[in-house]
Amino acid sequence: MNETITIGSDALQQLKDMLLNRAFSKVAVLVDENTLVHCYPLVKPYLPEHHLIQIQSGEAHKTLQTCEYIWQRMTELNLDRWSVLVNLGGGVIGDMGGFCTALFKRGLYFVQVPTTMLAQVDASVGGKTGVDFHGLKNHIGVYKEPVAVFINPVFLQTLPQREIKSGYAEIIKHWLIADGEMFETQRHIGLFTENWDELIRHSVAIKSAVVEADPLEGGYRKVLNFGHTIGHAVESFLMDKPGRELLHGEAIAVGMLCEAYLSVKKELLSKESLDKIEIFLISVYEKVPLTEDEIQTISQFALQDKKNTGATINCTLLQRIGSAVYDQPITLPEIQEALRYYALL
Repeated sequence: MNETITIGSDALQQLKDMLLNRAFSKVAVLVDENTLVHCYPLVKPYLPEHHLIQIQSGEAHKTLQTCEYIWQRMTELNLDRWSVLVNLGGGVIGDMGGFCTALFKRGLYFVQVPTTMLAQVDASVGGKTGVDFHGLKNHIGVYKEPVAVFINPVFLQTLPQREIKSGYAEIIKHWLIADGEMFETQRHIGLFTENWDELIRHSVAIKSAVVEADPLEGGYRKVLNFGHTIGHAVESFLMDKPGRELLHGEAIAVGMLCEAYLSVKKELLSKESLDKIEIFLISVYEKVPLTEDEIQTISQFALQDKKNTGATINCTLLQRIGSAVYDQPITLPEIQEALRYYALL
């Protein structure tokens, strides 16, 4: 992994130093209406002369249409291949900003300044970029490494509790796939922790190590997809259901419960471990009500999962808390069974 990751209260000073030392031809900052109000004022003093590109917030706007607007603004600003885009926001801004820079004039530079818990511990690290397409999550995208990532936990103070919980799901996922001891310790503390800096560092370290070992997801990196096969299907299904849309981490929490259940069914994970995961996740995340008809429809979304091989749905499962196995084939009836199990919790 090529990018430099800076975590801590000096991250914005480090951003300033990097922008000055690299002599970019132009600097543009990608924001949405929320980060413009709550985060941009914190970052602005550290930026050289720059231009703003503003888009609408939310997963519903993570589309090619929004990319077209970003490219139009980049063209109007005469950005060239020695320009840099500062992505100031959550996962949507980071994914889409990275994607747009990868394709504009065959590639210009970008840096990530993640402002949500989810983006800080997961989305900003690893070089995956992309947009949703016809209701399918991250269906179109490329691998494109940022020049650097600057993570300042101060931005978490601008977030509602729901956003904190969404990001926390990816932290839990990292424990479940790579650090069972941390899971055992933290499940008794939960969201009442006061040490977000340390949890963010630990989570980023796990993801960075996995990505470094397998940058283009040829094999081992797939362990990071635990909870995402079924979670993405649930998230995609509810994306256009007004009032029922889920944040990414909320959907992944559903996916982790379902995929932990399948791990037991396939005799990889103990029932005792499933019980621990279940009690913890249910204590943090509200149940998502699902009908039988919806369960049938949700399972079909998994047929479009990017990890699939032909008609085979590949899933990452747990062999114990702290260790995952990837490329585990699962079937539509098994996904439906897991969702029914979840619905009855």
